[in-house]
Amino acid sequence: RSGLRERPTPSGILDSPYPKHWDASCARKAAQHWRRFHQSVLTIMLTLNETARALSELCAAGATLGIIYNLFAAILVMRFERPSRSRSSMLPSVTVLKPLHGSEPGLFNRLACLCTQDYPKKLQLICGTQATTDTAIDLVRLLARRHPETRIDLVVDERTRGTNRKISNLVNMEPKAHHELIVLSDSDILVDKQFVSRIVAELEHSRAGAVSCAYYGVAIGDIWAKASALNINSQFLPNVIVALTFGATKPCFGSAIAMHKSTLKRIGGLKPFLDELADDYAIGRAVRSTGLDVVIPHFAVGHVCFEHSFQEFWERHMRSSRTIRSIDPVGYIGILFMHPLMLSLMAAIIGTSHPFSLIAVAFASRAVLTSSVERAFKLEPQRLWLVAVHDAISFAVFVSSFFGAVVAWRGSAYRILHDGTIEDEN
Repeated sequence: RSGLRERPTPSGILDSPYPKHWDASCARKAAQHWRRFHQSVLTIMLTLNETARALSELCAAGATLGIIYNLFAAILVMRFERPSRSRSSMLPSVTVLKPLHGSEPGLFNRLACLCTQDYPKKLQLICGTQATTDTAIDLVRLLARRHPETRIDLVVDERTRGTNRKISNLVNMEPKAHHELIVLSDSDILVDKQFVSRIVAELEHSRAGAVSCAYYGVAIGDIWAKASALNINSQFLPNVIVALTFGATKPCFGSAIAMHKSTLKRIGGLKPFLDELADDYAIGRAVRSTGLDVVIPHFAVGHVCFEHSFQEFWERHMRSSRTIRSIDPVGYIGILFMHPLMLSLMAAIIGTSHPFSLIAVAFASRAVLTSSVERAFKLEPQRLWLVAVHDAISFAVFVSSFFGAVVAWRGSAYRILHDGTIEDEN
């Protein structure tokens, strides 16, 4: 230890064995490093705090817009239903095509309602399936025995012509249509006895290329069926009504599409849509490409929901969300501001300037909108706590829908391609 010195301190403890100038230099450097570290930490904390505040303000602003939107949509929903147009004296005979897949809950009654329509002309009902073992076959045969006055044709054809199995089924059924006016309607659609009269009158009066109906949700089952119906009634249907009011969209729904056989022939029949995910939207787009319009009348039909599990609800909700995103990716981002309850909750959690009262106002706006739909379409009221549960899951679906392009449909998985068509994921 040559060159080193030691000296006692007042406390009797030896100084460092290193030179004094080394101790002072290290202390200054350590102090400088500490000040820089402390400043960096403070800068990061201030940046995070400002970011959190800005994010909180953004969420609060989005929630406020969502609250206003919900209340405005509630008013428009109550004004949606209008009296039917007067009947034309020259009504055509009608063929209704119903693609089936299994004996869904309440299917027999939905088909039976089509056999008891208040319509003065001939009506043909074609039911189709793609499996000889399909349980819906026995229901259709029973229906034919119960309603001999209605022509009911059953088409069982196992040929799968494209990726979209529903359209493949319809293509198999299409040659059996005998009448001039065609109505395509999904198997889970519930109608009243005036359905055919109203949709035909709308088509004949408007001289449009096609008429398609908006729809509300009807639950058959427990909580997840009710949540699925609530998703339609508190989110999908109000958005459709608002968009139609301002002409912001030109939809076409698989719930019901009515057109003349000549119009169907002009768009190439149903074969061009064999690989489309949003086949109903694609049909509407094809009709408009001929110079004709697609009219959405001011009445709605029922869409029966019978999900039995959270997985079924999630898959159906995800398929619907990713379908809408594939049709209008830019407009789909705007749906973020239609989740005021979750945005207000995020604003309250992230920031400190927004009281939790914003959550209560957002929830109240959602309850008002849901109640207005139930009153307008005479539906069974849903419990308020289910609205909150639905909104939380719906927001999770919205966020998740941006991460992936796979959808589940009728027990199969499909990948959405960039052009809106689908391919088997398996």
